[in-house]
Amino acid sequence: MYIVSAEQMRKLDQYTIGTIGIPAAVLMENAGRSVAEEVEKLTHRLVGLESHKPWLILVGKGNNGGDGLVAARQLRELGIDAELLYASDPTGLTGNALLQRDIAQKLGIPSALFVPGSIVWHQYAGIVDALLGTGTNGAPREPYASLIREANDSKLPIVAVDIPSRLNADTGEVSEPCIRANVTVALAFAKLGLTQFPGSAYAGEVVIRSIGIPERLAREQQVSTYWADQRMFQLRFGLRLPLKREANTHKGTYGHAMVVAGSRKYSGAGLLTALAALRAGAGLVTWALPERMLDAVIGRVPEVMLAGVIDNGMGDWSESSPDEVLQLVEGKDALAIGPGMARFAGDDAWLRKLWSGASCPIVLDADALNMIADAGGLGSWPRRERPAILTPHPGEMARLIGRSVRDVERDRIGLARAYAQQHGVTLVLKGARTVTATPDGDVFVNTTGGPGMATGGAGDVLTGVITSLLAQGLDAGLAAALGVYLHGAAGDRAARIRQSPASLIAGDIIDEL
Repeated sequence: MYIVSAEQMRKLDQYTIGTIGIPAAVLMENAGRSVAEEVEKLTHRLVGLESHKPWLILVGKGNNGGDGLVAARQLRELGIDAELLYASDPTGLTGNALLQRDIAQKLGIPSALFVPGSIVWHQYAGIVDALLGTGTNGAPREPYASLIREANDSKLPIVAVDIPSRLNADTGEVSEPCIRANVTVALAFAKLGLTQFPGSAYAGEVVIRSIGIPERLAREQQVSTYWADQRMFQLRFGLRLPLKREANTHKGTYGHAMVVAGSRKYSGAGLLTALAALRAGAGLVTWALPERMLDAVIGRVPEVMLAGVIDNGMGDWSESSPDEVLQLVEGKDALAIGPGMARFAGDDAWLRKLWSGASCPIVLDADALNMIADAGGLGSWPRRERPAILTPHPGEMARLIGRSVRDVERDRIGLARAYAQQHGVTLVLKGARTVTATPDGDVFVNTTGGPGMATGGAGDVLTGVITSLLAQGLDAGLAAALGVYLHGAAGDRAARIRQSPASLIAGDIIDEL
C-alpha cells in the first residue's frame, strides 16, 4: 500500500533494527530469499529458458550486494545453480555483506571478479542485479558502468534487487547506463522511482516482498504516498469496489453534478464529460453550454439536462455569462469547468468569478487550466473555502508553473505534492501512473489504465467521473484518486474487448464505467 523514498526506507530499516530489534542479518536473509523465490518463478514462467544453466549474481559492495549473496545461496537450495560476479574486489565488503561473502566462500559458490569483456554471457540462464541500491544516484563509475552495459547487451532475463542499478529511487530518472530489468523485487515497500516513468519501464514487473519490516511502521513514520489499488481503498478509506448502493435511495441521494463545457468547435468534450458523470453514478447531471449549440445536442443523451447560456448567437462562451452560470450552479453538488470550452476575451476574469462565487466543489480541466496559466497561475488567486481539483496533463502542468514539460516529468510525485500543498488544491497530474496529490500532502499513484487510453476525449471522461464522485459526497482527495482508478479500470476493460488498444476511443471508456 505504501510507497517510500530512499530516505524513508533508510529510516524504516534503522527503526526496525534499532528499536524493534530485528537484526539486519535477518532482514538481509529474508531479502535474499525473496529474490531467489522470484527468480524461481521467472524460471518456470519463461518458455525456452535453459534451466540447466546457472544464474549469474552481480554483486556490488553495499547491502544490495549482500542481498545478492544470500540470493545465490538460496537459489542453490531451490535447485537452481548460481555463480557470483563481484563488480569490485570483494575484500572491500563490510558488515553483513562481508558475512555473506564468507558464507558463500565456505559453501564453495563459484565466484569471479569482473573484467570487462571477459564474461561469456550465453552460458548463463539469467542475471540477478545486486550492484547498486537506493542510496546511489548519478551516472555509474567504472567498473559498474561496463558491467551494466554488458548485462543489458546480453539480452538475458534480469531480476533486480530492490531497484535497478542507477535508477533514481525517488524520481524515476535514470542515469545511463542503467539496468533494464524484467522483474524488480521491491523489498518491504515499493520505491517512488519504481512507480514513475522512465523508471517504471526499466524496472519491468515490480513485485513487492515483505522482509520482516512491519507495514504499520510506514504509517507511524508518516509515509504519505500510496499505491491506489483496491486494497488501499479498502484499508485506508473503508471502500469495497465496485461501490454499492442501498436499496432505499433515489436520484437525489447521489447528487447533482453540473458541467460547464463544450463550444461550437468542441461540443463532444462537454457531451463526454456529462455522460461520464452519469455513468459514474451521479443522480442528476446538468450540462451548461452556449445556447446556439442546444439544437445540435438535444436528444443526444436524453438523460442529461441542458442549460443554454447566452452566447450572442455565436455558439461560443463569452465573458458576459459568469453570473448566469453562477445562478445555474446554485443547489448543485459539484461543478466541472473547462473541457472543450475554447478561449475567449476576458476568460480569466470570467473564471475568477466562478472560482470565488461557486459554493460547491469544483473540477478544473483543459481550457480552464490554460486560463489560470495565462493569468499568471494560482499564486494571485484567493484560496477557495470549498474544494478545488485541477486535472492537468504534463503540458498543462508546465504552463501552470511556468516551466518545461521535462521539468514536470523529472519528479512528478514531488512536484504534484508541492503544488497541492502550496495552493490548497487537489492536483491530478495525468499520464502513465497518474499522480493525485492533496492539500495535506497525501499522494496516490494510480495502478490502472494503459496506452490505449491515449486518445482524444479520455481526459474529458475523467473530469466527468471525478465530478460525479464529488457530487455523490466523496471528499476531494478520495473523489480524485478513486475517479482516476475507476477511469483507468474502465479503460483496461475496454482494451481487453478489442484486439488492439489503438482502437480504443473515449466513448468505450464510458461504456465500461
